[in-house]
Amino acid sequence: MRLRYYRQLNELMMENDVSLDAFREEVRNWLEENCPPSIRTAMPADEYPGGGRNARFKNPETKLWLERMAERGFTVPMWPKQYGGAGLSVEENQVLASELRRINARPAHLGMGISMIGPALLEYGSDAQKEQHLPQIARGDIWWCQGYSEPNAGSDLASLRTSAVEDGDDYIINGQKIWTSGADNADWMFCLVRTDPNAPKHEGITFILFDMATPGVTVKPIKLISGLSPFCETFFDNVRASKSQVVFEVGKGWTVAKRLLQYERTSIGGIGGGGQKAATLEELAKDYVGLKDGKIADTSLRASILHHRMNDRSFQLTMKRSVEESESGKAPGAVSSMFKYFGTEQNKNRFELMLKMMGSRSLGWGQDSAFADAELDATRGWLRSKANSIEGGTSEVQLNILAKRVLGLPD
Repeated sequence: MRLRYYRQLNELMMENDVSLDAFREEVRNWLEENCPPSIRTAMPADEYPGGGRNARFKNPETKLWLERMAERGFTVPMWPKQYGGAGLSVEENQVLASELRRINARPAHLGMGISMIGPALLEYGSDAQKEQHLPQIARGDIWWCQGYSEPNAGSDLASLRTSAVEDGDDYIINGQKIWTSGADNADWMFCLVRTDPNAPKHEGITFILFDMATPGVTVKPIKLISGLSPFCETFFDNVRASKSQVVFEVGKGWTVAKRLLQYERTSIGGIGGGGQKAATLEELAKDYVGLKDGKIADTSLRASILHHRMNDRSFQLTMKRSVEESESGKAPGAVSSMFKYFGTEQNKNRFELMLKMMGSRSLGWGQDSAFADAELDATRGWLRSKANSIEGGTSEVQLNILAKRVLGLPD
């Protein structure tokens, strides 16, 4: 019996390998025919394939790439086909990702729709909400933003005070959110509101969706040290949101909010780990530091780069194993805090090494300066990387979660 079992198992594994090989060939042929040449180059800092009602495409082939990938279901490859996905398995998705990296393809679609609210709706949304929102997310028709943090409710998010009061079939929302990434370009917001001010602070919170064009929504961008304004203040003055857009249950929004944060943290933690190939630190060192006997001339820098590369590889393998062990590639619970924390530190360290080897070439700022675009992007990217340790929950919050939920340490 045991011999028969192992024989059947081996046959199934062989069939699976053959199936994946056929799928790889199919994907490779499709990409060769459909991925435009300009999409196989590094993505400029001022291009963001987020889609939305007001999408502006500097490169027409960026729009074409989004349309082709969406039509094939490859913008959200593991989502069900009925919602615009391709219905791929974990293994097939890994094949697709590896083939995209092989040709250095830019992401076809980015944003909170596919990385945060979409997965949350797949778990907690009603059938009507899924039918309404998920296909639009997959096609890039809607740009989403997140209404979580408030001026007095950041790391202690459950202290939020934005209120929602019943009025017939709607809720009337009043309050303020801050650090709402991309709110100035967003079409819809997923928002945490307090529907029961007398309940304990982790209760009485409701997760609701509404159109940013609704009267009473005001957005003010916040200019950052990097010179960009991806974050905004958002104000609500008697904003009317339909009760039909409440996700899960009234007063149970904290459940959805925590799950969505796990998706967000996994996404942030995976920075640089699964998308387009960036210039390696070794390539930058060759340009800015030089080689000696075929090696990076600075021995200390060479050791630092090697250490970073070893950590990067170990991190990627750990993430891959976690995805394979999870159900259908879902966010891995509290372990997402580990990915978020370590991925954040890896990304910050990469930029620190970049600036160290660039020396005075990392001091550029103005676009009319004598610095190359890649040098200007590196400086702004270094400044932007500092926010990684804050967004999606600070590094201190992640360490607390790991201590309590993973290691089981006492309070």
